[in-house]
Amino acid sequence: MKIFAAAVAMLTILTGSPAVAADLQGAQKPIPPAEFGTDWDDPRTAAPPVAVPPGAACATTIVDTEFRDFTPYTSTYVPDCRGPWEKVVLRLEGAVAGRQFDRLGYLRIGGVTVFKTSTPEPSVDGIRWSVEKDLTGYAALLTRPQPVEMLIGNVVDDTYTGVLDVTVKLTFYRGRAAPRPEVLAVDQILPRNTERVFADVYATGSGGGCEEFWYLTTPTGVPYSCPADNGPYREVQVRIDGTLAGVAAPYPHVYTGGWSNPYLWYALPAPRAFDIQPIRYDLTPFAGLLTDGKAHAITVNVLGVPAGQSGWDVPTTLLAWRDHGSRQVTGRLVATREQPLINNSVYTAPTLKTTGGHGLTVTGYVDTSHGRVTTTVARTVTTTSTHTWNADETNDALRAVWTDKAGVTVRNGRSRPSTTTTSRRYGMTGAITIDDADRLTTTMKLEDAATTPGRELLDTWTGQASWTLNVPRDQRHATGTSTEHYRLRRPGPDYDRTISTVNGTVITDQLAYGSPL
Repeated sequence: MKIFAAAVAMLTILTGSPAVAADLQGAQKPIPPAEFGTDWDDPRTAAPPVAVPPGAACATTIVDTEFRDFTPYTSTYVPDCRGPWEKVVLRLEGAVAGRQFDRLGYLRIGGVTVFKTSTPEPSVDGIRWSVEKDLTGYAALLTRPQPVEMLIGNVVDDTYTGVLDVTVKLTFYRGRAAPRPEVLAVDQILPRNTERVFADVYATGSGGGCEEFWYLTTPTGVPYSCPADNGPYREVQVRIDGTLAGVAAPYPHVYTGGWSNPYLWYALPAPRAFDIQPIRYDLTPFAGLLTDGKAHAITVNVLGVPAGQSGWDVPTTLLAWRDHGSRQVTGRLVATREQPLINNSVYTAPTLKTTGGHGLTVTGYVDTSHGRVTTTVARTVTTTSTHTWNADETNDALRAVWTDKAGVTVRNGRSRPSTTTTSRRYGMTGAITIDDADRLTTTMKLEDAATTPGRELLDTWTGQASWTLNVPRDQRHATGTSTEHYRLRRPGPDYDRTISTVNGTVITDQLAYGSPL
């Protein structure tokens, strides 16, 4: 029988009082089974819900379907909720039962990718899950009717029986609307009065092949089951008319079947598994070029993928802020400066050590109704990894760190320039072992850290799970523990939540805070 969490207790705490831990499960702790059975708790994550303003809300359903194959679901979004909107929230509700792999999916509105996701793997009795995304930045898409397309490619047959039952709703909260960008597909022409332009790239190594585990690939000639021409270094690049316009480190996604051990992820998926967040690029130095009314080629490639090999999906959305005091802005790209690419892999059996990095600085200006605005974007990415394995790969371990640091400097006329910096760090320490009794054990630690203006995030996931290979499912004797600790410092109350599981049962879901949420 499923164990459901008790209702969240609401606590009122005086400002400045010590942090208080509120156990969302209530006082009585559930007793986990000795090993995994045929059912487990619904998956959840420690990430905070989208903060919404008080007051009435209006919701509309844009997807209501079952995914059984690779046929996209289509519908039409109609703007029935009256604006202006202070906040727009997307919420996916899903259910699946039986047996199924993890699956990747996307949602497009008006031909523009607004959401990308992967799915949990089900129990025999079935699970439900949900995911939220703040869609306020894409609100300009939702002011008029738009075609909707969603696909979570799936296979249903005598073996893989899990049908994905999915509903997606948009909820609109009325209130004062801040200035928002136009939202365009990457092949559309920008409005000619665009003064700022960003790109959101939803980059994922696709499921089922070596590029899903790109961080484990090895250079050609090194004895390992996933070779790549130049080893595990990957970098997501944006080019405009062939000129390098942006570099970024890809996030090392782990889906719910990852690292040969779905028992790690059944009740507590890896960070970002359900909400695949885009990489954001500031392309404003190119705005003067992109507003000339001509078509321009904005392309995305993943550096390091072996020639002729697929495995990456990089749908891209453009965000364009207009200068409403001008019919057209003009300007030009002033300079680009590229730091040398570093990609060194050294193999000394049984270990491959890789270091990599790259940097790019781009400057451009636009002449707007409020003067000349010059923007410089500098971004640097690095990676270090140590990969160790034995001859038959029954012992396989990785320790890797990726960093992605950016600074954007803006000068408006003769005013003093202002600089905004962001820093991201991703960490992965994982190991798979298979002993003489065919017992497979996976140990994992994941870190997702970011410092952006006014916010500091540290999301840490740790776990270990074991199961016996080459036996019927009821003889696997699978066991597993996992913990996620999500800490967010921000204006107003901080957020600090910890979830722990044992053998598919959530034993702790605790929210600690120093002021009311």
